[in-house]
Amino acid sequence: MAVAFEQKPRYTTEDLLEIMKALRSPEGCPWDREQTHESIRSSLIEEAHELVEAIDDRDDAEMCEELGDVLLQVVFHAEMAAEESRFCYDDVVDGICKKLIVRHPHVFGDVKADTAGEVLKNWDAIKRQTKGTTAQSTLLKHLPRTLPALMRAAKVQDRARRVGFDWPSVDGALQALESETAELKEAIAQGDQAAIDEEFGDLLFSAVNVSRFIHTEAELALSAATEKFIRRFTRVEELAAQAGLEMSSASLEELDALWDKAKSEET
Repeated sequence: MAVAFEQKPRYTTEDLLEIMKALRSPEGCPWDREQTHESIRSSLIEEAHELVEAIDDRDDAEMCEELGDVLLQVVFHAEMAAEESRFCYDDVVDGICKKLIVRHPHVFGDVKADTAGEVLKNWDAIKRQTKGTTAQSTLLKHLPRTLPALMRAAKVQDRARRVGFDWPSVDGALQALESETAELKEAIAQGDQAAIDEEFGDLLFSAVNVSRFIHTEAELALSAATEKFIRRFTRVEELAAQAGLEMSSASLEELDALWDKAKSEET
């Protein structure tokens, strides 16, 4: 038996909430009824990444659609929580509205903040206060461990910077990068896998530190470098086929020459 629902030329957030209730109802969709917070956890991450890709592509139509998909995840989780009388969608909206008002006293209160830096300083102070602590490390600890590692490293470093824990210039960050490279080489020479893992992590962390000083997002830079590698690898494969070479059996010198050719075609 179909669930009765009014067809409209344009729907609202209230309609979305009603649709989700219908999907989760006994007369609704078997798949939607079976889902839990845990079962659709990865969907939220996937939808967020698809939204980011649409933003990067500057595709308004795709961005609009993906924003809807992210909103659906919020509504889905809120409805499941409401069914268990834990919280509802209105609680989610109420909470974020209150948070925005409290953390923007320069807009909704009498605090003065004329620059973005002052806003962030106030934001951090208020966040520590609402968490019931004065420890600066709280701002670092509350970053989700599930963030992409490069992104999390950059955010940790940026929050440490806000309280003055930072190199005065990129020179210090570059020196630290060189030092970590030397330590990694030493660990490799010693054949100590635990030390290799640790030093490689330190090297990546230092590389992210450099990225902050040169105003480059490490996550985006690595993503672009990966795309570039895929593009050039694809071209090497094409060139190898044209030359009658099998990549799996071609020599390193032959492949390197093809790589140089693929690289030169882009300049």
